[in-house]
Amino acid sequence: MSVDSGSASMAARLGIKPGMVVQELGWDEDADEDLRDSVVELSGGEMVDEDSDEVADVVLLWWREEDGDLIDALVDSLAALADDGVVWLLTPKSGRPGHVEPGEVTEAAPTAGLQQTSSISAAKEWAGIRLVTPKAARSKR
Repeated sequence: MSVDSGSASMAARLGIKPGMVVQELGWDEDADEDLRDSVVELSGGEMVDEDSDEVADVVLLWWREEDGDLIDALVDSLAALADDGVVWLLTPKSGRPGHVEPGEVTEAAPTAGLQQTSSISAAKEWAGIRLVTPKAARSKR
């Protein structure tokens, strides 16, 4: 399978590079398959799930309003994340079923020990919010 340069750039916008370990959490049938395929293609390996023992460079967390407690999900996303890793919170875009209000993310991220650095259009129906651990927290781990 070959991903065209347009969809490969989807993963590149997430900072995915060859050899990276990408953990996927919250997958459901509404997840964007083109984005998923581009991540696999660019990283060069299948994504791992929550049962993996590998340390993840990037966590893709698919999240919808009805999925439960966002703070808990964000804390769980840190379990296998490398010290300098990135969490991409993927939420349905505004006006789509399951849309998460930005204020909810703004409140949940710091409580989970993360800070928001940027937002992008990750896929046709999905927004991506880049979350990292603050530098001060990184030096203490």
